[in-house]
Amino acid sequence: MSRTNRQVRLAARPVGEPQPGDWEHVEEPAGQPGDGEFLVQVLCLSIDPAMRGWMNAGRSYIRPVELGEVMRAGAVGRVIASRHSGFAVGDHVSGSFGVQEYCVSDGRDVTKVDPAAAPLPTYLGTLGMSGLTAYFGLIEVGRPEPGQTVVVSGAAGAVGSVVGQIAKILGCRVIGIAGGEAKCRLVVDEFGFDAAIDYQKDDIRKALREHAPDGVDVYFDNVGGDVLDAVLLRLARGARIVVCGAISQYNSTQPQGPANYLSLLVNRASMTGIVVFDYADRYGEGIAQLATWRAQGRLKSLEDVVSGSVAEFPETLMRLFRGDNHGKLVLKIAD
Repeated sequence: MSRTNRQVRLAARPVGEPQPGDWEHVEEPAGQPGDGEFLVQVLCLSIDPAMRGWMNAGRSYIRPVELGEVMRAGAVGRVIASRHSGFAVGDHVSGSFGVQEYCVSDGRDVTKVDPAAAPLPTYLGTLGMSGLTAYFGLIEVGRPEPGQTVVVSGAAGAVGSVVGQIAKILGCRVIGIAGGEAKCRLVVDEFGFDAAIDYQKDDIRKALREHAPDGVDVYFDNVGGDVLDAVLLRLARGARIVVCGAISQYNSTQPQGPANYLSLLVNRASMTGIVVFDYADRYGEGIAQLATWRAQGRLKSLEDVVSGSVAEFPETLMRLFRGDNHGKLVLKIAD
């Protein structure tokens, strides 16, 4: 059967916010699997803040998406043709399939998933890279101890919401920072944080003095900028800052670094980056624990699923930078 594969490719490196002209919409015949390969129909695309960084040229933790290349994206899909002994037609799989409707894969870095155990979008969120980033970032870098105070920015997002819930499971007091009353209610009422700070209207420093009177032991940073600077002034002795992202800076042509970094010296604190790929050999461990907590009802998943075509990827991506998403943002392109 002849199939048309619709793709979104990177046409230009954005300056500031990505613009429509930065993308190229392409149609070509879907590939056919050779020996040791299989063909995946992509069903759901993971929409992540990190995508903005992948669009830039220059050295990073992962190579940039090249001009003319299909935009990189994690995805879940269904095997529809196979010449691979390990993957059968009908299997559901997760992998980096890109922003396109079909992908030929040799199975490297592809994982089978079970739609009967959890909805497919959950394998892009809590049971996917977002959940793993939260798990390893908090446990291995943040190293929280029972009774300590953990602050999470981007608390209503895919990673932040999971970080806060894990911290509660580990016996910590958890404060979320999010934008808007609705997200702050979600953080407390749905995800069980002890308190929420609305960065859009609250004085963050004053609110932290109220909610973290003894200081912040672990700060899991997803936004950078002014929020990071405010938390730096409330660190406890020996605090650990987990640098996961800086979404407030991704579209800036003059990114803002931390002005209050000397607080690290005064408080004998540390600031360490988390890249989930460094824990690839432990993904099984992480997913097993996350799935157990989810099955026990101790870890809730929230996916913000947008239904549409591949062509709607550029606009869906911008929802992240407008703060329109609640939980994990997913673009569903097929059933």
